[in-house]
Amino acid sequence: MRYFLLIILCAVGFDASAQWYYKPFNKRTRSPQMAYAQSHSIKRLPAPALAKVKIRPFTIEHTPYVLAMIEESVMKTAQHNMRFHVYNAASYNFSDLAQMYMKQNRLAEAKWFLLQSITISRQQNDDRHTIANLLDLATVKADYGDYTQAKQDLAEARQLAVARGLTFDLATVEKKTRYLQDNKFNTLHTETHFAETADAGTITKPVNK
Repeated sequence: MRYFLLIILCAVGFDASAQWYYKPFNKRTRSPQMAYAQSHSIKRLPAPALAKVKIRPFTIEHTPYVLAMIEESVMKTAQHNMRFHVYNAASYNFSDLAQMYMKQNRLAEAKWFLLQSITISRQQNDDRHTIANLLDLATVKADYGDYTQAKQDLAEARQLAVARGLTFDLATVEKKTRYLQDNKFNTLHTETHFAETADAGTITKPVNK
């Protein structure tokens, strides 16, 4: 009985092994090949086309309120720089204030701050700033009608530009001189406005170092 069962098991196992061994491999179903990964890098994207839009220039209107705010801001900066002995920066603050006052026809204040700025720029050996201040001071004095002192300021600015070899500044001095000569007979500025909020006395006068 045992031998009979052994023979049956061997026959069954042989048939299964034979079927697996002789089954051809080329008849197996193959899965479709996977597609390669595609690159979606930003470099492969087309360059964007920007629309050409013409931007119109916009000028902020200098209303009295805006001018007062600017004046207060520059004044505080100048006071801070003078308090901490940052004289070079304070000199430019004074020039900014003077130019602002010149546009408002506040000639007395413009002249005062220009004189302060000139004093500091000379101490700091800032020749180009000194020349620019002298040109503005000459303009203020010409508006007053004091052409003699205006010419003296222009002469000093020209002499300084020649001595330092500042060609561009020398050309600016010559241009300003011709302008004042051509317009010195214009109507004088008889009305001078004074500041309502600024107090020039709050800024300490620069001292020699």
